Amino acid sequence: MQNFTGSRTSPCEQTYKDFHSPEGYVQVGARSTAVSPNTFPPLTRWFTRQRCGDLSHFSFLLQPPTDRDRALDVYASSWASVRMEFPDGSLFNTLPIHRMNLMQVDSVQRWMDDLLLMTECECMCILQSKPISVDDDSQSDLMLCSQDSSHNTLEMLLRRAWIISTELTKIVQKLEKNRWKRVHAMSIRTDCHVRSMIKEYNAFSRTSTDQMHQNETLLMEKCSQLAEITERCTQTDDEDTLSSMKFCINETLTSVGQYFSQLINLALIQEVKGLMVELDTCDNIYRMESAIHSLYSLTQEGNRLCKLVAQEGAVVALFKICRQDRFNCLYLPALRTLASVCSVEEGIQQLEKVDGILCLTEILTDEAQSEATKAEVAAVIAQITSPHLTFTQHFSSFLENMEEIVTALLKLCSEASSGEICLLASAALANITFLDTIACEMLLQMDAVKILLNACSDKQRVNSSYARDQIVTILANLSILDQSAWEILEEHGVEMLIAMLSEKPLTGSLAEVSACERVLQKSAVALARLCRDPDIAQAAIKHKCIPRLITLCRHPEERYSSDAVLVACLAALRRLAVTYPEGIEDVDLQQLVKPRLVDSFLLCSNMEESFV
Repeated sequence: MQNFTGSRTSPCEQTYKDFHSPEGYVQVGARSTAVSPNTFPPLTRWFTRQRCGDLSHFSFLLQPPTDRDRALDVYASSWASVRMEFPDGSLFNTLPIHRMNLMQVDSVQRWMDDLLLMTECECMCILQSKPISVDDDSQSDLMLCSQDSSHNTLEMLLRRAWIISTELTKIVQKLEKNRWKRVHAMSIRTDCHVRSMIKEYNAFSRTSTDQMHQNETLLMEKCSQLAEITERCTQTDDEDTLSSMKFCINETLTSVGQYFSQLINLALIQEVKGLMVELDTCDNIYRMESAIHSLYSLTQEGNRLCKLVAQEGAVVALFKICRQDRFNCLYLPALRTLASVCSVEEGIQQLEKVDGILCLTEILTDEAQSEATKAEVAAVIAQITSPHLTFTQHFSSFLENMEEIVTALLKLCSEASSGEICLLASAALANITFLDTIACEMLLQMDAVKILLNACSDKQRVNSSYARDQIVTILANLSILDQSAWEILEEHGVEMLIAMLSEKPLTGSLAEVSACERVLQKSAVALARLCRDPDIAQAAIKHKCIPRLITLCRHPEERYSSDAVLVACLAALRRLAVTYPEGIEDVDLQQLVKPRLVDSFLLCSNMEESFV
């Protein structure tokens, strides 16, 4: 290291200039290397300022000249082992910690001082738009997209859309309460979210169109306008001015919502089109599977996105995969996605156009296919035959293949290795029985009663209220046919139905309680229909069906306060009273059997009456 003693410029001043000039010179052995301060990494720049930036910390430099020179020699020698090799990018190879004992500086305090000059504009902008608040309106602040997930454009779009939609809803709520400061703060935050989403999407997507760019510009302009208007609201207390501004804010919010919805819709359409191209042109199994999973995630966001996916030809592309043996490993995700897409009319129309029923039948009846694949086919059939959908009645192609489908589904029920597979198969069968009485006649001919009741006795296959709901639905629909009574009686189905009148939820969740209500209702309906046969009625009386029906009528908590269960139980009780009136107490006979059904219903229901 060169000795600074005797130079025109004092060593301390020279050292200061070396590290603070626009182009500093760092002494490395026998050569001087020009280095711009900006080439140092942050840690290096901080260490440079720490060692030489503040002369007030070097008290030893104020000693007498003789001691000063000696002190400078010590100071210079403390850098002797610091090697900087700039050509290969290594700045510090050795940092002698034991030679830093001359610096008695609190490094944490210096770091905090340096933060005042090391802020970044983007961070400051984000921080200023996030006020500290006790209100429950800051949860979305923690949901910003990270670098790891930003490559998944579809996931980013859905998450950002949810965040911004939530923010807009909260702005409307705060606006109704005239909380102007909160409205302004949330408007700024929404503006930041919108701009961040647009920037992130454009960075990772190559499918933007001119129309999308136009919507982006309009949306950002409206967001800026919203922030400006709300800022003016915080600067005045005049009620008339605030009232007129509130009208402008509502109009601007409406425009922001419209432009935002249009932009998200256009972006999603472009992403779905890209996924369709990938499914049609790509032969890479892993990329195709990723595209299918992306489509499936879209369909889980609601019917609107299901319609969008169906309109872009997803059903055609997925059935194209299911018709090729080389894509056998993709059948599971493809069928699962089809079940979701076919929850809307557009999906089912596409299924009919590509003769999807025939493809599903072939997979379901193929012995080489796995049980899991057949269960997914059953899920698709259950979806497209759902009685809640008004546009699924009487498929011509379905009626042509019904016998094969019903046979395969019954076999899947009898051989199911888990409760989920039995649930999907029985749900498909239950929905099919609503389509046509021909399906019920087929089931009776195929010994369905025995298979289903045996499944009910198997706790591995029927292990939930949801599965029992499907099976009792089938039994209730079969009980319409007179020839079903003997089979149900022969297979001890009456005892099973009476046992289902005591169905209880395991977890207490709303979904499970609703399933229990349906089990109670359909069991009572099945018994009411079956008890037309005197033998069935005697069997029901023998197994104490009447006391349980009376309990369900009298105690709302036993039927989960369900009026549908009450009506079904009253109907079953009246049917049994015809055969065995002496088995009913006089008070129950007078209140539950002899009056009109509507009068008994009003007596037992838990309806609240108001008197004005």
